Amino acid sequence: MNFTTKIHRTPFLSDGGLETWMVFHEAIPLRDFAAFELVESAAGREALRTYYRRFARIAQRSGCGFLFESPTWRASPDWGARLGYDPDRLAAVNRGAVEMLATLSSEFPHVPSILSGCVGPRGDGYEAHHRLQAGAAQAYHMPQVAALAMGGAEVISAITMTHIGEAIGIARAATALGLPSVISFTVETDGRLPDGSPLSAAIWAVDAATGHAPAYYMVNCAHPTHFRPAFEAGADWLRRIGGLKANASHLSHAELDCAEVLDDGNPQELAAHYAALRRILPNLRVTSGCCGTDHRHLSAMAQAMAA
Repeated sequence: MNFTTKIHRTPFLSDGGLETWMVFHEAIPLRDFAAFELVESAAGREALRTYYRRFARIAQRSGCGFLFESPTWRASPDWGARLGYDPDRLAAVNRGAVEMLATLSSEFPHVPSILSGCVGPRGDGYEAHHRLQAGAAQAYHMPQVAALAMGGAEVISAITMTHIGEAIGIARAATALGLPSVISFTVETDGRLPDGSPLSAAIWAVDAATGHAPAYYMVNCAHPTHFRPAFEAGADWLRRIGGLKANASHLSHAELDCAEVLDDGNPQELAAHYAALRRILPNLRVTSGCCGTDHRHLSAMAQAMAA
């Protein structure tokens, strides 16, 4: 069964804020917020498996599928080189991350699963200072996309996209390898991308440049109060939103960057926002969380969405 068939058969849950969980709850330091390094050690892999199991069990109890998102948000060439990884070692980590999740998914035979290869931005996920043209973005991200595909990824998820060109490039890289893609945009407190683009305009631009290649779009790394006004205005583009990955905190990106303690918000309040958004997003398929969220938030979301 391919990704498109799976995603339309049942609602899916995914995980929460992997990096914030490891740093603030498990006291595991992550260089440059790079969780992919955990794949290389036995202790790191066990920490990852424990983390994902919590969410997969919520999906199991809720009668949902579970989307296993690989911990490879930072595992692209520039970030890898900055952390001392050569191309071969970085490719091996990307492959290994997906293979680890494939094995883990076998522990939940009655939970429909999807293996997603996570790709992050070349620059910072909060800023758009380093903007890529589509061709440059495709060339830059292709090695990671190829490694994730070799590991068994069924879909490529581009997370925290801050501008249009990079989103187009990743979608094209996935298409070139025969994989569907999901594009998730970061938005600021005004509901716009960090480059100033309205979310609707970014979606239309990527669709126009790729022949509607992305399976769907997501919004991530922002609180629902930041983007809900744009959704409530209502428009055809809302049909392209298939997933939500919101922050637990109401804080802006600048405030979160300066925070020394984790703001994990209120799980029930966040879940209520999700339930309200579900009523205006006809094609919402994947429920997950971003910074500050964990199994408490996803459990509350699953209950609220079911209700």
